Amino acid sequence: MSGNSFGKIFKITTFGESHGVGIGVIIDGCPAGLAISEEDIQVELDRRKPGQSNIVTQRKEADIAKIQSGVFEGITTGTPISIYIKNKDQHSADYEHIKSKYRPSHADYVYDKKYGIRDYRGGGRSSARETAARVAAGAIAKKILLQNGIKTTAFVTQVGKLKLDKHYKDCDFSEIEKNIVRVPDLALAAEMIDYIKKIRKEGNTVGGRIACVIENCPVGLGQPVFDKLHADLGKAMLSINAVKGFEYGSGFEGTEMLGSEHNDVFENVDGKIITQTNNSGGILGGISNGMDIYFNVAFKPVATIMRDQDSVDNTGIKTTVKGKGRHDPCVVPRAVPIVESMAALVLVDHFLRAKSEKLSKNL
Repeated sequence: MSGNSFGKIFKITTFGESHGVGIGVIIDGCPAGLAISEEDIQVELDRRKPGQSNIVTQRKEADIAKIQSGVFEGITTGTPISIYIKNKDQHSADYEHIKSKYRPSHADYVYDKKYGIRDYRGGGRSSARETAARVAAGAIAKKILLQNGIKTTAFVTQVGKLKLDKHYKDCDFSEIEKNIVRVPDLALAAEMIDYIKKIRKEGNTVGGRIACVIENCPVGLGQPVFDKLHADLGKAMLSINAVKGFEYGSGFEGTEMLGSEHNDVFENVDGKIITQTNNSGGILGGISNGMDIYFNVAFKPVATIMRDQDSVDNTGIKTTVKGKGRHDPCVVPRAVPIVESMAALVLVDHFLRAKSEKLSKNL
């Protein structure tokens, strides 16, 4: 199986399965001299881990990060960083009933056909548990960005038909971590919590949307053809489990606008060139323009529902898949740190690429 690595200079490779011994990530290309600790990584993992509230999966994983290499006396050495997270609360027996059955809207069928074998315990490598490794790497990427003034913030904007009707500039980001849905509106959070609980009781699941804002991004990140910054952000977001849509800037709403409405007019404010509007989402020609980068990510309802569903087995015979196990009724509250991490991984990779380009010009 290929395709387990992401990035060019700041490159990560994740490994492990949902119900294996553990999961982890190897980070290659992290600059030397960065102060990093297991505590820094743990803060981010705690935001993603299962069992953190009564509206997410109740699988009990502490997700304790252990740095195994690349850090000496709390400082990165420039060598590959290995981070390992042990799996503890595996209930592999929960999946015996689908050993030969294909769950609707899961990767079971395509894995079987592509590889001739599949780990049916929670989906194995296709499980969203793999994203914990991304979040661990993202914690390091976020720290590099913050040291350079770049901040990445994600938050929930929709659960089912309940939507946040505010522009991100009108939101109080300090409210995001004050509620278990991670929406910057406490009244709406209460509605969303009640709705998710209702959906869970019905044995069903619901989707939603997450918005992400990248502030203080310098001008010049991204390449103008195949490595456009927004293209890499799109690939990063669409690589996250359950993601079905990505839009940045004006997105699909921009199709309803005229060019005279959509164009972002430049102006000089105290010697700094900015745009009066930001329909372009902080990216022009695939390259960051210094304005806020913002985008939306759409998540489908979690495919595992606590209801019986018709399907077929690996011989093509019709069968029934029983709803069983511990799963999120709505994935978006736990996906917020995943979106932030993937955005940070893209930004830090392009940041280091731009830095390398500047150094090469001076040789």
